Amino acid sequence: MEIKPNRRTSLKLMLAATALAAGMPLSVSAQTKIKVAAIYTVPVEQQWVGRIHKALNAAKARGEIDYQFSENVKNADYERVMRQYAEAGNQLIIGEAFAVEGAARKVAKDYPKVAFLMGSSGKPQAPNFSVFDNYIQEASYLSGMIAGGMTKTNSIGMVGGFAIPEVNRLMHAFMAGARDVNPKVSFLVTFIGSWFDPPKAKEAAFAQIDKGVDLLYAERFGVSDAAKERGKLAVGNVINTQQQYPQTVVASALWNMEPTIDRVLAAVKSNQFKGEDYGQYSGMKFKGSELAPLGTFEGKVPAAVMDKVRAREKEILAGKLQIKVDDSEPKSGK
Repeated sequence: MEIKPNRRTSLKLMLAATALAAGMPLSVSAQTKIKVAAIYTVPVEQQWVGRIHKALNAAKARGEIDYQFSENVKNADYERVMRQYAEAGNQLIIGEAFAVEGAARKVAKDYPKVAFLMGSSGKPQAPNFSVFDNYIQEASYLSGMIAGGMTKTNSIGMVGGFAIPEVNRLMHAFMAGARDVNPKVSFLVTFIGSWFDPPKAKEAAFAQIDKGVDLLYAERFGVSDAAKERGKLAVGNVINTQQQYPQTVVASALWNMEPTIDRVLAAVKSNQFKGEDYGQYSGMKFKGSELAPLGTFEGKVPAAVMDKVRAREKEILAGKLQIKVDDSEPKSGK
């Protein structure tokens, strides 16, 4: 027997079709999973976007979201890809808007019913454009303290991608931490002008080693490889590569995107999402960042240094120590 839809069912179907055609997501409460899309300008194995990808995959594994992504998206194509995902009915679109700020915000205005969460140095935009950033300067400070206690030459090399606030603030925090335990330490700072060029980062690290550094801040992939080949130490950034470099990576400042992603998903699911700044959830207080376990270097860092690191960590978590956010370009020197 053929079942014909009644007038109410027909109206619901018609409204749903209209909403999808307009690029508007259906009510989240009517669906079992949130439809999420992410747009990355680099490969997902790159440290920064890799942490976002990890958090979203965790939500997917829990059955909370349907997740798809595009990687290696060129800046010129970013707006087009954003629009495609919005038109496809995604309820939440995540990415990095640093080089496409104007275009990303324009797309958000055109799709007010879609939630956008973008890595950005700018402010939120009502009603639906939220921002986040890697405010892990606290953990970077602690990793810098360990570096200051482990260098023998008092010369530390630092290889970064670009001198933008997201990189600069972590370098400055690392440098301040190193000076906390070692006032004699000096730094060599190099930017390679790329987010993902391990061979170039490796060559820059080699050049710094040739100038006398015995420990390297690995803000980019490739730096730890250079340290390993030359028998030097390295400190990681954003991710923990201790397992891959057990005799090289002495410490790492970890960025955990899960606290941010979980809060955003809850807001979307409850239809409470709005344009706001989620940057605070990268802080240690919310477990958005932490000092990674020392692994094979456990017990090899001077005890006095680790005692001071743990004391500073407690001060940070108690709100008694605020690590300065310095977005200016770091320079070589003391």
